[in-house]
Amino acid sequence: MKENWFDRLLLWREHNVSERQLVLFLSFLVGIFCACAAFVLKSIIEYLHHLVNSQFADGNLNYLYLATPIIGIFIASSFVRYIVKDDISHGVTKILYAISQRKARIKRHNMWSSIVASSVTIGFGGSVGAEAPIVLTGSAIGSNLGKLFRMDHKTLMLLVGCGASGAVAGIFKAPITGVIFTLEVLLMDLTMSSIVPLLISAVTASVFTHIFSGSEFMFGFSLTDPFTPSRAPYYIVLGVVCGFVSLYFTRGMVRLESFFKSLDSPYKKMLVGGCMLSVLIFFIPPLYGEGYDTIGSLLNGDVEKITQNSAFYPFRENGVMLLLFLFLVIFFKIFASAATNGSGGTGGIFAPSLFMGCVAGYMTAFVINIFKVNNSLPEKNFALAGMAGVMAGVMHAPLTGTFLIAELTGGYGLFVSLMITATVSYITILAFEPHSLYAMRLAQKGELLTHNKDKNVLTLLKTENVVETDFLTMSPDMNLAEVVTLIATSKRNIFPVVNEDKYLVGILTLDEIRNIMFRHELYDRFYVEDLMIAPPGLVSIEDSMEDVMKMFEDTKAWNLPVVDGKVYKGFVSKSKIFNSYRDILKKFSDE
Repeated sequence: MKENWFDRLLLWREHNVSERQLVLFLSFLVGIFCACAAFVLKSIIEYLHHLVNSQFADGNLNYLYLATPIIGIFIASSFVRYIVKDDISHGVTKILYAISQRKARIKRHNMWSSIVASSVTIGFGGSVGAEAPIVLTGSAIGSNLGKLFRMDHKTLMLLVGCGASGAVAGIFKAPITGVIFTLEVLLMDLTMSSIVPLLISAVTASVFTHIFSGSEFMFGFSLTDPFTPSRAPYYIVLGVVCGFVSLYFTRGMVRLESFFKSLDSPYKKMLVGGCMLSVLIFFIPPLYGEGYDTIGSLLNGDVEKITQNSAFYPFRENGVMLLLFLFLVIFFKIFASAATNGSGGTGGIFAPSLFMGCVAGYMTAFVINIFKVNNSLPEKNFALAGMAGVMAGVMHAPLTGTFLIAELTGGYGLFVSLMITATVSYITILAFEPHSLYAMRLAQKGELLTHNKDKNVLTLLKTENVVETDFLTMSPDMNLAEVVTLIATSKRNIFPVVNEDKYLVGILTLDEIRNIMFRHELYDRFYVEDLMIAPPGLVSIEDSMEDVMKMFEDTKAWNLPVVDGKVYKGFVSKSKIFNSYRDILKKFSDE
């Protein structure tokens, strides 16, 4: 077969370009592609927002809110079901799964399918964010670009991280946050071999995004009231509030997602979720879309503006009514977000967490100021810190929350307040939830990698891959003579006893028959069922390696039988696990 031009290019690369140089070049390409993808996604969303919102009249209830979200969800859901034909929700969780399984292979359609589905969902009012879809898009670009150049799994994982880093940097114009997000949320190890490609992707994506859409900050913010040490206790209070808001967000989303999963028909999900979302947006318009307009209003002190098109608009100057409206906004935001994704829409939790944090921060300062008349707290500063706090709590990523808010707004003068709020929020939620909303689904299955290398190695080891099958089996009705004959041909000193259905009914060890195995007069008197014993423990083929090692520790055994249901599959031994452990640990060290 004749070589094509790309095969010749790969052959030339092998002889003239080192793998290190290629990785740096690919990370540069990933950054460019991520910036382009982010620009396309944001442009479509802004166009659809303008198309829909141009029909609204300020200050009046508008019944279009009852229709547009359902239209968007219907189009997005139909696109996913009939064109993509794959689940593209929970983008960051999918990336974590790809990394945890060390395959780092993400399907090709994820390079574009999330852009289409999320832009339609959000453009027509879906109450979610575009960031998780673009992160999945960027990671898919990195993964497939690496596969195109036939890179190994280790390099594919790095390119997946480059895609995530470039995507966050591109969508937010936040290169530092892009790198920190990849290290903190996607749990990639920080080494010099990995940090440089991540930096290249993030900086490249950020630079090209500035070229495409200008250099202004995402949220206009002017620091008029800098941080003072006397306000530190109030930021600690805000951190605790954000921690509990994050806990409400996390647990509420999990329960609402379970509710929508219990609906057995996609049409039923679309009907229930679409109607829920439309009604919520009709009565509480700030729930429409990503909510960035509301964030901008709070940061600029234009609070009354967020009540437009709602029943609260006539009472916009009443402080108590405004506080009630803000509380309803926070309380129902998770319902709107879960309804969007649960009904078939596509979006992430970046924007909802920023939205809820901004409102929670503003409300906290507002309430404190009621009891603290002199030297009042600046609400917009607390709104800013609240964004960092809730993001840190929901994602279990205090550094990501801190740097993202600083880069989004240019509020670098509030770094201390952002760090205090994010850290306290993270500590608060950590007391109740050990994993982020992203990681929770994988952690429950034992498929999550962490920064603990010992735990990572056990996660990567699969029980089915360390099962030894060279143990000779016995049946319960074999007599001692047959047992001795079988033992003579075996290299093992343990023998599984199985019945006609291949069910494990016991084990026989040499220690049990050592004193009678050479007494010929007993050969016809003893049978396996008389000599076998119960195993010290049973390992299921589906057990995680952490569970297997705990069983070894509890039983003090060196070998344990493995079953699939009741059917015997083989044995696992400590020596086999330790050898596999050393092999994987060596790969970690090489990286």
